[in-house]
Amino acid sequence: MKERLDILLVKQNLAPSREKAKAMIMAGNVLVDGQREDKAGSMFPETVKLTVKGNTLPYVSRGGLKLEKAMTHFGLELAGKICMDVGASTGGFTDCMLQNGAVKVYAVDVGHGQLDWKLRNDPRVVCMERTNIRYVDPSQLQELVGFVSIDVSFISLTKVLPPVRELMEDGAQMVCLIKPQFEAGREKVGKKGVVRDPAVHREVIEKVVDFARSMSFGILHLEYSPIKGPEGNIEYLLHLRKQEEGQGEVDISAVVEAAHASLDR
Repeated sequence: MKERLDILLVKQNLAPSREKAKAMIMAGNVLVDGQREDKAGSMFPETVKLTVKGNTLPYVSRGGLKLEKAMTHFGLELAGKICMDVGASTGGFTDCMLQNGAVKVYAVDVGHGQLDWKLRNDPRVVCMERTNIRYVDPSQLQELVGFVSIDVSFISLTKVLPPVRELMEDGAQMVCLIKPQFEAGREKVGKKGVVRDPAVHREVIEKVVDFARSMSFGILHLEYSPIKGPEGNIEYLLHLRKQEEGQGEVDISAVVEAAHASLDR
């Protein structure tokens, strides 16, 4: 399937919005398979190789910035760990894990052909594309993992956390991205799939936190993601630990308030 170039830039996490993507294209900073393209409406297949000139992003996609914030704020240590990136896409989280000392990363995604070439050829990366995480069994892995990130769309975390928990060693930690647009009831999602109401944000975070606790996860930290989703949704980073019983509290209202104060300007 083909898509507009400006939409592809956002989908591949190379631009924060379509408006910014159009500006980058018009400035001549976007290369399609190595050739400059200056029309935002030009159509290309989703698997096309896009490059942004002057792109100083330290990871293969913006996703790495989300995990970077989690690592800084939650005090995560990944050195020597075997990790899993659920919803790997281009591999921003995987890249961040490797740059922070992970010795192996299972990069899992239901799609295919998206993982960056650099990561696909890295011997530390196990590319598990065309793979629905809900049906992954521990026997498919060489070992249980010590850290997991989850960044998935069009599915609630309540469907993803149970199967992922079975793939984690005892005491393993997780950072999952809470996306209100995929957790809220359809009647609470606005135009273009955007959820702006802070009350709905609090509600869906509480739902996910309560569910995680019921699954015997320790609730460690909550922060807002430093960047919005493709359509402008504020997202949240939840830090969990696999343990014998669920416990822990986070100040949901304070984090939602801080998120809107910072990102709704």
